[in-house]
Amino acid sequence: MIQALRIMYMTCVVVLATAVPAMAQEAGGAISLGALGAGITIIGAGFGIGKIGASAVEAIARQPEAGGKIQTAMIIAAALIEGATFFALIICIIA
Repeated sequence: MIQALRIMYMTCVVVLATAVPAMAQEAGGAISLGALGAGITIIGAGFGIGKIGASAVEAIARQPEAGGKIQTAMIIAAALIEGATFFALIICIIA
């Protein structure tokens, strides 16, 4: 977990370091910030859905007889995350 946080930290540092020259221009600043926000939104949604999938597979492995209920709950939770992600993407695109 700590290694994943270090990788995310370094990725953010690299993205921000390379985005500084682009944001210094007058016309491209808002577009760059919106793209950065959209990227962070997608990364967060990917981690969330991945965590849901991993937990669901582990739960089904422990209790195979409850597989249908676990799968249904997993799909509903993933759909809610995707809905929030689409909302955040629209906000990033508008901003």
